[in-house]
Amino acid sequence: MKTIKDMPVHSRPREKLQEKGVEALTDEELVQAILGMGTAGRDVRAIAKQVAALIREKQKNLSLDDLMDVPGMGLAKSAQILSAFELARRHLIKDTVKISRAQDVLPLVSDLIEKHQEHFICISLNGANQVIEKRIVTIGLLNMSPVHPREVFADVILDRAAAVILVHNHPSGDLQPSDADLRMHEQLTEAGNILGIRVLDHIIISRRGHLSFQEAGIIKG
Repeated sequence: MKTIKDMPVHSRPREKLQEKGVEALTDEELVQAILGMGTAGRDVRAIAKQVAALIREKQKNLSLDDLMDVPGMGLAKSAQILSAFELARRHLIKDTVKISRAQDVLPLVSDLIEKHQEHFICISLNGANQVIEKRIVTIGLLNMSPVHPREVFADVILDRAAAVILVHNHPSGDLQPSDADLRMHEQLTEAGNILGIRVLDHIIISRRGHLSFQEAGIIKG
C-alpha cells in the first residue's frame, strides 16, 4: 500500500501547500493534508477521494457517522475533518449570513428536521441582522423542561447582539405551536425587551416544513 511518503515530494499535499499555497490544493489533497496518512489496509489517497466526494454531497449536513462509514475513517480521522469544518463555520461562514426573512434561517437549522428530540436553538444577530452565533440551548421535551431566559440570553449578551431568532423543532411533525410554546415565547420576548434585545422571530421546524411566528402574526410589530 502506498503512503504520502511514497509520492514525489512536489506532489505531497503538505509540501505543495507550503510551496504554492493552500488555494492550489484540490479537495482530495486538502483532505490528505488534514489526515496525514491512511490505515494499514487503505491508501490515504483512496480515503481522501471518498471523503472529498462525501463532503461535496453532504456539505453542511456532513456528520460524524457519515465520515466513519468511509472505510479507513475511524473516530480520530473523522473528528479531524469535522472539527476543521466547525472551525471554518464559526469564524468564516457565519459572518456572511444576513437574515431578512424566515426562509434565510432554514439552511442554518435544516439538520433539526431529522432530530428525534426537541432542540431549542438561539441565533444571535448584530444590528445589521447578520449572524453572530448559533447555539443549542436545550435538548429534550420543551414542555417538560421549559427554557429559562437566563439560558437563552447569557451568551447573547456576551455576543453584544442586537436581536435573536429562536428556533425549535417538533419531531412529531406538527407545526402548530403548543400552549407551552406560546408561553415560553412570551416569557423570552419579555426578557429580551428588558435587556434591549429584540426577538425578531421564533420558528418551528419539522419534516413538514416550518412555521414563522413573525409571518403567522404571533409576533406583533
